[in-house]
Amino acid sequence: MSGNILIIDDEIKLLKLLGMILSQENFNVKEASTARSAMTMLEQYEFDVVLSDVRLPDAFGVELVKSIKSKYPQLEIILMTAFGNITDAVQAMKNGAYDYLVKGDDNEKIIPLVYKALDKVKDNKSRVVQQTATKGFDQIIGKSPLILQAKKLAEKVALTDAAVLLTGETGTGKEVFASAIHEGSDRKKNSFVAINCSAFSKEILESELFGHKQGAFTGAIKDKKGLIEEANGGTLFLDEIGEMPIELQAKLLRVLETREFIKMGETKVSKSDFRLIAATNRDLVDEIQQGNFREDLYFRLNVFEITLPPLRERKEDLKALAKNFIDLFSHKLHLSSIQVTPDYYKALEKNEWKGNIRELRNAVERSLILMDNNILDADSLPHYSEKLPENDSFSIRSLEKIHIQKVLQYTKGNKAEAARLLEIGIATLYRKLEEYGLK
Repeated sequence: MSGNILIIDDEIKLLKLLGMILSQENFNVKEASTARSAMTMLEQYEFDVVLSDVRLPDAFGVELVKSIKSKYPQLEIILMTAFGNITDAVQAMKNGAYDYLVKGDDNEKIIPLVYKALDKVKDNKSRVVQQTATKGFDQIIGKSPLILQAKKLAEKVALTDAAVLLTGETGTGKEVFASAIHEGSDRKKNSFVAINCSAFSKEILESELFGHKQGAFTGAIKDKKGLIEEANGGTLFLDEIGEMPIELQAKLLRVLETREFIKMGETKVSKSDFRLIAATNRDLVDEIQQGNFREDLYFRLNVFEITLPPLRERKEDLKALAKNFIDLFSHKLHLSSIQVTPDYYKALEKNEWKGNIRELRNAVERSLILMDNNILDADSLPHYSEKLPENDSFSIRSLEKIHIQKVLQYTKGNKAEAARLLEIGIATLYRKLEEYGLK
């Protein structure tokens, strides 16, 4: 993902220096020296990340963050501050800023932090969607008793209009199940709208769900339709519902009880007829006891609960899932005539898969990048296969270096994407690049 970056700073020398550094990383960079000119650029161009001084001639960073995030919620903001203004930066983070840097002290962190912010932008864009493609129960792969039982329950509840609560560990396929339930319902001709409740601050999440009127808050320059309204006639999927702020839980409860809602900045009541599906990897009963989740909302959500099993409890489905991802990524990478050895599947079976299906998907994609001569074997999965002894002529360090090189070649130098595939942090990747002398 090539990132579009806007830098805002009234120190022209620093502005030009940062522009040059980020341009060398192949980012598309624009520069502004005032908040006013920055807002004009935001209207003219599509940006992913804003890198801004916390103190500008015509704006205070805390308010600037609030204004930008209200209008461009998917955009991430990194603040640059002098040591004495750290309190301002922390306050701005409460308004939705991604992170902050101390000028002079954190210069080496700028590039890794920009990559991390870009990775979050990409993730958020994939999680707030209005799906049009048909994704029915055929997309749920597996013949294990646990997955067949979950699928059977989902097929039955799809025929009703009952609220559904999907529970299970991260990466077990809750959004796939939610989409399948929608496609199996009478609402399938209308929208399936999904949002991850953990991806936004309280203010932005409220705007995303309920919508707002022009002038409702600083930066609300036009009316915005919320996802509750978008889901009228269809299905609203709230992923990570356990992360929803307690104040918004009360507003959501009212919507579920009355099917009525009020946009931010408006007094008129609107109506929306939608089917709700929620998902969580948290124990909501425990969250209720800790005061983090409303019990009355829990009972509204938990009309019909389906628990999705972790991959380690359905190992018999591992091979079928892996084959599906091999076909998927072979098509994406324009590969053909791939030979899969028994050792490849044995290497997969040795892993605990704490990240479940999502982790397996990443492992398969990475192995197709690393394979030699179109053969998928245990060596294509160095992270999961048996470790080589340190005195082996083809050492672990050599393997890791080649591993990283191949992944970077595949991502065309995109370090954030490479870190995702390698399943390491962006800072760790930079350390390994330096360690191995890789450019």
